[in-house]
Parts: sequence; structure tokens; C-alpha cells
Amino acid sequence: MPNRLAQSPSPYLRQHADNPVDWYPWCEEALARARAEDKPILLSIGYSACHWCHVMAHESFEDPEVAELMNRHYVNIKVDREERPDLDQIYQSAHALLTGRAGGWPLTVFLMPDDHMPFFAGTYFPKTSRYNLPGFKDVLVRVAEVYHTQREEIRRQNGALLQALASTLPPSPTGRPAFDPALTRRAIGELAALFDEIHGGFGTAPKFPHPAELELCLSRSGTEGAGAGVEMARLTLTRMAEGGIYDQVGGGFCRYSVDSSWTIPHFEKMLYDNGPLLALYADAWQLARDPLYEQVVADTAAWVMREMQSPEGGYYSALDADSEHEEGKFYVWDREEVASLLTEKEYAVVAPHYGFDRPPNFENKHWHPRVAKSLKLVAEQTGMPRERCRELLASARTKLFTHRERRVRPGRDEKILTSWNGLMIRGMARAGRVFRRPEWIASARQAADFLRTRQWHDGQLLAVHKDGSSYLNAYLDDYAFLLEGLLELLQAEFRPVDLAFARDLAEALLARFEDPKDGGFFFVSHDHERLILRPKPGADQATPSGNGVAALALLRLGHLLGEHRYLEAAERTVALFYPALARQPSAFATLLRAMEELVAPPTVVILRGEAAERIRWQAVLDETYAPHRLVLSIGDYPDLPPTLGRPVTGPVNAWVCEGVKCLPAITQVEELRRVCNSQKVI
Repeated sequence: MPNRLAQSPSPYLRQHADNPVDWYPWCEEALARARAEDKPILLSIGYSACHWCHVMAHESFEDPEVAELMNRHYVNIKVDREERPDLDQIYQSAHALLTGRAGGWPLTVFLMPDDHMPFFAGTYFPKTSRYNLPGFKDVLVRVAEVYHTQREEIRRQNGALLQALASTLPPSPTGRPAFDPALTRRAIGELAALFDEIHGGFGTAPKFPHPAELELCLSRSGTEGAGAGVEMARLTLTRMAEGGIYDQVGGGFCRYSVDSSWTIPHFEKMLYDNGPLLALYADAWQLARDPLYEQVVADTAAWVMREMQSPEGGYYSALDADSEHEEGKFYVWDREEVASLLTEKEYAVVAPHYGFDRPPNFENKHWHPRVAKSLKLVAEQTGMPRERCRELLASARTKLFTHRERRVRPGRDEKILTSWNGLMIRGMARAGRVFRRPEWIASARQAADFLRTRQWHDGQLLAVHKDGSSYLNAYLDDYAFLLEGLLELLQAEFRPVDLAFARDLAEALLARFEDPKDGGFFFVSHDHERLILRPKPGADQATPSGNGVAALALLRLGHLLGEHRYLEAAERTVALFYPALARQPSAFATLLRAMEELVAPPTVVILRGEAAERIRWQAVLDETYAPHRLVLSIGDYPDLPPTLGRPVTGPVNAWVCEGVKCLPAITQVEELRRVCNSQKVI
């Protein structure tokens, strides 16, 4: 008999609908039952594409013996961390404070029934003791015993924990700090100390992409001492593109690599990684013109449109790591299988290029493709011209892709999350603008239209859409990421409806999330459900900091519109986090970029005049990587703000501004190129 989760729209929760566990979603009914029966709450947080979440479900939640212990001793609540990032943030922080270790998923937390304070936490537990981990059955019995026999000790611990959680919030500012541009160089130095000079990336296995940090490194291009940051970004992007974290056959990046060389990934593909990486590879191509980056952008954009965009326009959330209950089964190969699909010459290129001529690299029996040998070396080895090798590789990839499409596919989480859609709108719009690909811009436009018509109601956003319904009060990231995405879309294709939506989002950010006393933005809105903590996150995680993106987007929109309230809110945000930023600048890459644009406003270029000429002029500007420049090509629309509705004095003219300073109208494209590429524009 299905439990209550069968009625949930969340694919992750529905995966547990047939468990013998008496699951609840997070709701007042479950919380009230825990209080009434004096039972602790067992809170389990995960997501649909999570491999170890599936493992724990199969081992424990599907087991009648384990379920009986859970049902007897606890009120059991299952949460999709993608729908409730507020709960996930809070209880991940609590886990770190309780255990002294980094968290992850599945997150397993035991809460008091009255105030929902956690008193014991872990991540994955095997059913019985192994991997130096206690067995879940033993944990269930022991935690229940502690709850009933050591209540006062738990209360004392929870008091200290609540204070520790409160200390994670930034303290009230004591005045406006003097922002120090040298902090960016310090951040690059801190990242350099963690940098893997062989394989790229930061730290050791497991290795994550860290797009916010890479974007900061790349954005140093053209500044004093920029070489180290740019080279770290380029080496990392190259090694990732050559590695197994990138799907060499179908495009798109997996969430992280289990080794330091990017060879074997954790195979789930998340929308929130691929949106920022699309923008980053487009930027890197602008800077270096490396054809590898162009190929990655083209294949990833194709994957997004083919597999991740709904018919209504919104982007889906994720693809599972598993298919047929095996991680990576969809993506890995047998050598004989590959040889049988290709011609002799195709295989002669593919085998050394992707490593099929080497021992298996996945579980000692399968091959996961990565670039093991460059096409230059393959050409030397085979005696074929490099261009011929490139043609054979392309035809082989097509055959491998076609064959792979017949396999049982990984599950797809078809939730449409507003925040992650904002990240992908930005990525697709940026890539479309850089490579002059209108179909990519159209994809971003369709997603933006979907969010505006389906997720925006009565002046506020909803966080999730699934099966025709939109639900859940949106979070800071939803507003901030979507606002930044719209700013990128406006540069790819100006539409008044997008500008109006961006302004509405900015107003909602100020009204619903800003701290009127100290500045900065809370993660949840002023009318959100009351939880044990109201986070105000500033550091970048797997996704960029909501406060950092909000500050940067408000700054840019403020300069576009001449709206000082947006600029002042951004300044208050950076000032609030400045003491933490000064202590460890590398943890705050997005806020650092906002701080840089507070110190030196971005260059704003407004193009007016005939459409064909505006397109040509914008293409000239888009030839150059300029991370602190905004270019809007605006047609003849009524009721434009004065800062955008500049007069047209010829076939086309450009207005170039930095802050409140503007140059006279520029009427020659070569003059515009010279001005924008000069060290000091104004």
C-alpha cells in the first residue's frame, strides 16, 4: 500500500512511495504528530539523482525490519533538498557542527519534536555496520534510547548548537568599509595554493568544477598580474573537457569526479552545473579561441535542448547516475561492443583517443571514454592526416551516440526549479550571444517566458513546477539567479517584457528578502515558514552565493536604469559580508566580483538605430572577452527608461557609460571598438 509520498509532486519523494516506512513530507501534520506522541523526528533529505540516496533506500527504507524500527520509534519525514533548500541548508550546517565533518546526501538527522532542533546527525548509514560506519538498525535503536533517557543533556547540547548556528550569520556592520581591490589578488593566491597543476581544479578527489571560482580567475584577464588566474581557469576547463566528467559522446557535465584527474565521474548530470559551465566555456572561447571549448559549448547546448528542456519551455532538473540499478551503466562501454559498431579506421582513431586500447577504467571491467591521447598523437600513431582523424572521430561519435540512445536511460527528474532555470537561461543566452546561435537564445527565451507566465504570481515567484502545478514560496536564489539570467538574455535579445520582469524581480528582492537593519538578503522571504534559523548565505557553494548574485545583478540593473536604490542595496550587501570576505576572499568569489564593480562600475554600451547595423556592431564587441561590460542593442520601443532610450542620430550610434559618466554618441564602429578595448574607457 503506497504511503503519503505517493501524492507528492516530487519525483524523489515518489521514489519512496512504496516503502514500508510511514513517511510524511515536511508538513504541519507530521510535526504535530511528533509533538502529540512525544516521538523524535527522523528527517531524511536527498534528491532523485543521488546514487547513495538510492543505495540507502534499497538497503534500509525498502526493508520491512528497518521500517518497523523507524515506524515504532520515530515520525519519519522525507525531504527533497531541491524543493526545500532552506531545510537542507539549515540541517547541513547543523550536521557539520554536530559531527565536525562535511555533510552530503542522503542527510539523516534526528530532531526534537517540539522545536525541531537536531540532536544527532549523519549522512549515509548502511543497514548493518560496514565501511567503518555504524549500522542503521543500531543507530535507530540507540538514538531512540538516548532521546528517552538523556533529555536534559540533549537540551543543553541544543542550546549550544542554536548559538553556534546563529554565529554562522554575518554580524551587524559597524560602518561602510573601504573596499580593497587587492582582495581579488589574495583570493587568486588562496586558490593557487589549492590548485592541481597537473590536472587542474582545486583540491583532491572528489573533485568538483567550482565554476564561480573559475569565473573569478578568468575575469582577471587584462588586469595586472592576471596570468596565474587565467591559466588556472584554462587548464581546469581543458582537463575537464578532456576528462570523463564530461560526456564525450552526448555532451554535458556530470556533478563531480571521484578521482583527481576528472576520469570517472559520479554520473548524475545536474542543471545547476551545466548552466554556469556553458557560460564559462563561452567566455573562455572568447578569450582563447580554443576549438575544444567551442565543441564543448555546442555539444552541451545540444544536450540541454534535446534532453533537458520541457515542451513548455522550462528546463528539467537532473538526470540520475543509475540505470537498471547500476551507476553509470548508460555511459560505460565494453571494448568489443565499441569495435563492433565502428569501421576499422574509425576504431583505429577512437581506441587510442578515448582509451579503449588501455586497461578498463571503470570497476576493472568497463571503459568510460575520456581523451587519453590527443588527435595530433593519434594522427602520428596511425599515419593518417589529423583532419582525417577528426572526420573519423566525428562519424564514430555519431554511431556510438545512436547506439547508446537504445539503452535503458537514466531517470530524469522533471521538476522545473526556478533558480536552476535562471542559471541555465544565463548560460544559454551567453553562449548564444558569443557564438551567434539564435536557436540557443530562443531556448533561453522560452524558459524565461515559462517562468514569467507560470512561476510569477501577484508579485512573487514560486520555486517549483511539476505536472502542471507551480508551488512552494521561492527563495533568494530563485529571484537572484533569474534576475541575472534576464540581464544576460537582455544582452542577447532585448525585449521590453524581460526588462519589466527584471525590474519586478529586483523590487521583490528588496521588499521580500532584504534585511532592513543590517543589509544583505535572507535566504527565505519575510513571510516564510518559521524555522530554527533564517540563513543569510554569502559564500559560494556548488551554486553561486545568492547574496553575491543578487548584489552583482542589482548593481548592473541599477547602472542600466539609473536606479540608486539597487546600487545602494548591493553596496549594503557587500559591506555586510566584507569582514568575512577579507578573512578568506576565495570563499566569496561572486561577492568579490560585485565588490569589483562597486569600486569600478561596469562599462555599459547602448546601441540604437537600424537593426542590421546594431547586430553588426554588437558582433564586433562580442569578439572580445569583457567580463565587466554590458551591451544592449535596443530597437524603437516606446516608454524606455531615459538611460536606455538614447536618441538615434544616424543609421546607428553607441552610447558608452561608466557609472554616471557617459561619452558623446559614437557613430563609427571602429571608434567604438577602439574605445571599448582601451585600458580606460572613460
